[in-house]
Amino acid sequence: MGIWQRLLLFGAVSLRAGGGAAAWLGGSRTMVCRRQLSGAESETLKQRRTQIMSRGLPKQKPIEGVKQVIVVASGKGGVGKSTTAVNLALALAANDSSKAIGLLDVDVYGPSIPKMMNLKGNPELSQSNLMKPLLNYGIACMSMGFLVEESEPVVWRGLIVMSAVEKLLRQILYFFDFKVDWGQLDYLVVDMPPGTGDVQLSVSQNIPITGAVIVSTPQDIALLDAHKGAEMFRKVHVPVLGLIQNMSVFQCPKCKHKTHIFGADGARKLAQTLGLEVLGDIPLHLNIREASDTGQPIVFSQPDSDEAKAYLRIAVEVVRRLPSPSE
Repeated sequence: MGIWQRLLLFGAVSLRAGGGAAAWLGGSRTMVCRRQLSGAESETLKQRRTQIMSRGLPKQKPIEGVKQVIVVASGKGGVGKSTTAVNLALALAANDSSKAIGLLDVDVYGPSIPKMMNLKGNPELSQSNLMKPLLNYGIACMSMGFLVEESEPVVWRGLIVMSAVEKLLRQILYFFDFKVDWGQLDYLVVDMPPGTGDVQLSVSQNIPITGAVIVSTPQDIALLDAHKGAEMFRKVHVPVLGLIQNMSVFQCPKCKHKTHIFGADGARKLAQTLGLEVLGDIPLHLNIREASDTGQPIVFSQPDSDEAKAYLRIAVEVVRRLPSPSE
């Protein structure tokens, strides 16, 4: 047990100068507090702690030109978060062609947006030395994957990762001094890395997020991490719009028999526990995987398929839960 844990366990110690706060008895390591803080001292200590913590948190700054930011997150990897983010961005554009959509990939260690969006190359510079996002299917995209070779591993420690993410969000690439020109976007969909660590906190604390979408399979192991992800956003005061149950069911293409490979309705049970709603179900389907691997997302390449329609319905539910930009 550390010294701070001992102090918390045995009570607050007077901070006034003079007079020992505690004594050691018989050479033992038992600390006995002689005095406790008065009510006024306790309140002063709380205020001081609040001031110190507030100084340590970054001030949120909106991304220039972006009206609303939607983060797509999961507590666990391998649940289809990036596929969901890509198709959600395309579905938002398909549902309302008047809206301008951007897609930001902050999955530093495993950026997959370039492949899914069929994009390669380095971002160009405008005449004003602003970095221009790459564009495909009408979606403006920015990713760490544009800065490294596809097969090159990104081996960074936590502080460097946080710096890179913060500079992407602040519209500056991590080793250049050029800003990114997003133009005017109605929605910026952010593909978050799995987990609840430095990157997630950095994103949540640096920019005002309109809402978070949690992606999970119905499997119990995935739901445990999805629960943590939802609670993390709540702790940093980010509204959770709802859950998406991915890989909800598999239908045999030959006999049409349906099998719940990862379990049935797990995300719905979690949503009920959290007081949230399920935005929609995405089936486990070969077409979704093949479309993503070939850089032809299913909402774009097969818009009339049942799988694409599932994403389109989810996009409607997401927008329905967003506040108006003027609020």
